[in-house]
Amino acid sequence: MIPLVDLQAQHERIRGDVEAAAVRVLRSGRYASGPEVEAFEQQFATYCGTACAVGVNSGTSALYVALVAAGIGAGDEVVTVPFTFVATVDAIRRTGADVRFVDVDPGTLTMDPAALEAAVSRRTRAILPVHLYGQPADMDPILELARRHGLAVVEDAAQAHGARYKGRRAGSIGDAGCFSFYPTKNLSAAGEGGIIVANDPELARAARSLRSWGPTDAGGRTEAGGNYRMDEMQAAVLRVKLQHLDEWTRERRTVAERYDALLGTAVTTPSRVPGAEHVCNVYAIRSPRRDAIRAALLAARVECAVHYPAPIHLQAPYADLGYRAGAFPHAEQAAREVLSLPIYPELSEERQLAVVKAVRQAATS
Repeated sequence: MIPLVDLQAQHERIRGDVEAAAVRVLRSGRYASGPEVEAFEQQFATYCGTACAVGVNSGTSALYVALVAAGIGAGDEVVTVPFTFVATVDAIRRTGADVRFVDVDPGTLTMDPAALEAAVSRRTRAILPVHLYGQPADMDPILELARRHGLAVVEDAAQAHGARYKGRRAGSIGDAGCFSFYPTKNLSAAGEGGIIVANDPELARAARSLRSWGPTDAGGRTEAGGNYRMDEMQAAVLRVKLQHLDEWTRERRTVAERYDALLGTAVTTPSRVPGAEHVCNVYAIRSPRRDAIRAALLAARVECAVHYPAPIHLQAPYADLGYRAGAFPHAEQAAREVLSLPIYPELSEERQLAVVKAVRQAATS
């Protein structure tokens, strides 16, 4: 089987350093928030070009904590896209705010800035663009609209570690950027983890307080919070892997470029946002014959996946949002057509040729 992601291959490249970091934490006696987390926060903030970073226990927690730290709560409205992982929307709903969707661009599948103005209402307080598959959304027009309306911009950069938009790192462009370190991400923990990056020290201060049960005074808790802390083991592993991230990104791009060339016109290959540097967390092709291609790949022992099989507005848990089929046609069409092919730095050209052969045969038969 050719896997969609090969974590064992990655681990073999850095086994010694990762295991040494793990032993260091075990011997330290510090297992919750501590020096490893603080060091990783500083290193990741430097990498992203931001003043601050706040480590948390997942990408979902990063989104939730960042929104609350930015002042989002009950009665507010946050605009995002329906073509994303459910965590984007669940984080908004956990704050008590309402979700308002805007369709995606039909080519890049990131937030369509041209549709954004009509989605902003008097209750809108924030915009949450998603850097889908590792490609930044078209941020300049989003930021321009946000500033004109006095809205916060929180970036869902869960899949976009190291991506750039016009020279700026994903996550550093808006008021806050949120990352996931789930094992399938380009920068992955040995389990779960997440981080918030920001340039506003007050937002970062609020996020640090919220991740650890909220602020206190002599009388006890003064505001609600929760247990969203990053643990020392995850931070130590991430410190090792961060040193290799740019090299792995270059290798991912080489794999993506081979796919682009080898697949030709048999399927629609990923589009690019002008001025953006894609980090290829997911390589998602598109075809009206998606299901046939998927079946052919599985028959050829090639693992593949659909990111995502249904836009959020058409999923049962979100029916209360009031949207119906046809509301966001580009997101709905993408959900019918996308298929993610194996991509990871260690994917050999031989294995990639086998993937391409199966795709082309199914797409043209």
